[in-house]
This record gives sequence, C-alpha cells and structure tokens, in this order.
Amino acid sequence: MRQPSRYLKLPFSFDLARLHAELLQLEASEWIRHFNTNAYINNWTCLPLRAVDGRIDHIMPVNEGNFQDTALMQSCPYLREVVDTFQCDKTSVRLMSLEAGGIIKEHRDDGTSLEDGITRLHVPITTTPGVLFTIDGEEVHFSAGDTWYLNAACLHGVVNPGSQARVHLMIDCVSNDWLERVFLEAGWIARPKPKYDDPAIHDGNVQEVIAMLRATGQSAGLQIASRLEAIRLGQASAG
Repeated sequence: MRQPSRYLKLPFSFDLARLHAELLQLEASEWIRHFNTNAYINNWTCLPLRAVDGRIDHIMPVNEGNFQDTALMQSCPYLREVVDTFQCDKTSVRLMSLEAGGIIKEHRDDGTSLEDGITRLHVPITTTPGVLFTIDGEEVHFSAGDTWYLNAACLHGVVNPGSQARVHLMIDCVSNDWLERVFLEAGWIARPKPKYDDPAIHDGNVQEVIAMLRATGQSAGLQIASRLEAIRLGQASAG
C-alpha cells in the first residue's frame, strides 16, 4: 500500500531571473526574525507579502482574519503573478530566509495539509543542492523555481550548509477542488480519514472520551458518545 503524501512536486515552474530581480529589490526591507527563536540556529527571517490587514509586521501563524496583500507585494508584480497562478484563496504569503549555515530544528505545524484545509506550498528562489528538508526522516531537496507541497504536520526540519541564504516563497492556500485536482494529477495520495473523525481520538483513548461525554449528561455529549461507541463496535463509520 502506498503511503500518504508527505511532500509533492507540483507541475508549476517559474522564471528564476524575475524572481531573483524582485527578491533583490526587497533585500533592503525590514525582514522579521521568526518569533520561535528556540526552533532554529543562526538567522531565520521572513517578509510578509500577504498578512492579516495587510500588515508588514504580522507573522503570527493564524488562518483566520482579514488577509490582504501588503505594500511589499504590491511592489512586486511577478511575485503577485506567481501567487495568482494558484486558483484558490490564500491566507498568509511570505518570503522565508534561512541564513547560510542555518538549521531549522525538526518540528510540526499542525493543520497545514491539503486534507486539513490549508495547503502549504513552497517556491524556492535561492537555494543550493545541499539545502535539505528532513521530512519524517527522509531527506529531500526542493529545487529552485519549482512548486513543492509540504505537509508541515509531518516532522520536518531544514539544513542550509551553503554560503548563501536560502529563500523560499511560502504560500498558504485554502484547499479547494482545483487544488485537489492538481494534486491528484501530480500523484498525491491522501491520508486515511481518522477512524473517529477527530485525529486526537483513537482506540487507545476512545472509551475514556465516551465516559467523559456521558458524564456531562448533556444531550449533545450523549449523542457524540453514542456515535463514538457505534464506531468503536463497528456499527458505524466515520465521515
């Protein structure tokens, strides 16, 4: 049985010369150091191109809000064109720079897979072959100018052993039918749906959850408990 996709190369490639030109004009902008300073070694910075209320100082990981292009995006027509290639709504769009010699420690970003509703895409602008993601133990290089999907809920980290910063355009897309068609044509394999709908509930704790719901005595809780019990006993299915 083939494993669910942890990463995927999509059939979109972009003009590196034009990407580099617009990146060059943004280099003097105020890049913001990633807020989780314990998660990396050396410098990991970002530049918001689309953010809540169009703020160029907003880098917090949220998926709800009034997302608008920042003034920086408005000054970069080719980056705007790249983002518009993807026929879906977007939440945040950022340039992410990992300094030469930098390391992003292994971590998970929950809720950033196609199945979860936010599809995280990477378009590398500056990179070298030695820049490697480790995704659930597998080393992968994301090639420059191409489009890559990363299920960031997987355990992942990055190393940049090169002599220049690695810069990716990172686009958080709102999953839709168009994206799913593109993914399926590229060979994407969805992960199985959780047995009990909620991935936090599993065979090891479902009876405890059922007992807690029943203890509330509330109608909604009792209904959920009955459904979970039916799934546990094989009398119903999730979904």
